[in-house]
Amino acid sequence: MNSIQWTFQLRFITALALGLLIGLERESSKTFSKSLYLGGIRTFPIISMFGFGCAWLFQLGAVIMLPAGIICITVLAAISYLTKIKSDRFGATSEISALLMFVTGALALMADIWIAMALGIINTMLLSEKAELESYVEKLNRTEFTAVLKFLLVTLIILPVLPDQNYTRFDLNPAKIWWIVILVSSIGFAGYLLSKYLGDKIGLWLSGLIGGIISSTAVCVANGRLAKNDPRMTDSALSSAIVASSVMYIRIFFLIFILNPVIAYSMWWKFLLLCVVGFGISLYNKKQVVNPETDKPDVHGFTNPFELKPAFIFAMLFVLLSIITQIVKEHTGTNGLMTLSAVVGLSDIDPFILSIIHSGKIEIHIITSAIIIAMMSNTIIKGIYFAYLVPSAQFKTFQKFGILALIHIPLLFV
Repeated sequence: MNSIQWTFQLRFITALALGLLIGLERESSKTFSKSLYLGGIRTFPIISMFGFGCAWLFQLGAVIMLPAGIICITVLAAISYLTKIKSDRFGATSEISALLMFVTGALALMADIWIAMALGIINTMLLSEKAELESYVEKLNRTEFTAVLKFLLVTLIILPVLPDQNYTRFDLNPAKIWWIVILVSSIGFAGYLLSKYLGDKIGLWLSGLIGGIISSTAVCVANGRLAKNDPRMTDSALSSAIVASSVMYIRIFFLIFILNPVIAYSMWWKFLLLCVVGFGISLYNKKQVVNPETDKPDVHGFTNPFELKPAFIFAMLFVLLSIITQIVKEHTGTNGLMTLSAVVGLSDIDPFILSIIHSGKIEIHIITSAIIIAMMSNTIIKGIYFAYLVPSAQFKTFQKFGILALIHIPLLFV
């Protein structure tokens, strides 16, 4: 592929074009808001050419010209800003843009051309989308913003400093363990955002579909409480709980596929079958239609999953279950591991499933059997939760969750 030869002339034209782009935006904003800004359609191209010329002189040996040019533009921007303050107008966007335009013009000559173009175009976008950006700020949820900061903390700060090597005879790798924590928390956070912003616009069945991304157990308990308070919603709440349990198979398959594609390929049809059966059960004999105006699911009751405390707890559970799994396998063999799978299904099964996948000392057929048993056990306990909260629907609950649980059994022998 032929690449563009960025000659001196093309670089100059680029610097001029970027200056015109910023100047055009400032001129249009000036006309629209009837306010005075530093510079316009002529000033910003001149500033860009000034930066380009100073960079050219710098390369020719007049090294004083580049810092002198920056000082001149800084003084000009400071005078403009002080003038605005005296007239009770605040904000230094145009002044900062003028400084950046000088730097952009200089970089158009001295650096890779994409740097100058990126600065100029992004600067224009930030200036032109002021109203849109401010509307986002008004809608910003402080808790969710903090969650994003925590995500950046655990991914960009904590993850890079963790050692990427195995320790102890259990092959515990701090970096890989923390990466798994980030992966699970990110999927849960995405589901939380979907539930948060789509919950009031969708029915109870669809809320189970989205809420299952976060925690199918939490959906079952929440819907059980909903049906307990309003018996009219029992059928819809039960169907939503079954849907959330069906989504669990999709979520687990996705996690397995990222960590160990070989196991995912060997089990994909089993996850698909369980998911399809679950959706079928949720739709079968559905007598009640949800009124989106009156029967709104309590999806906003979900706790934001991307918190540091749950992340640390998940990491400790993952490490603990990794150690227990290997000890059980070494001392009690396959039967002990299957028993452990059934027991951990009474709570959150994600740490256990990820721990046995992460282990390289267990045969694939044993891993797949352990995963199926854990999912079956978890399905049974979710049915028990719902039936306990809604005694009037115990028979129907045990029937539907029982069928879904029984489907796991033949999959153990296939």
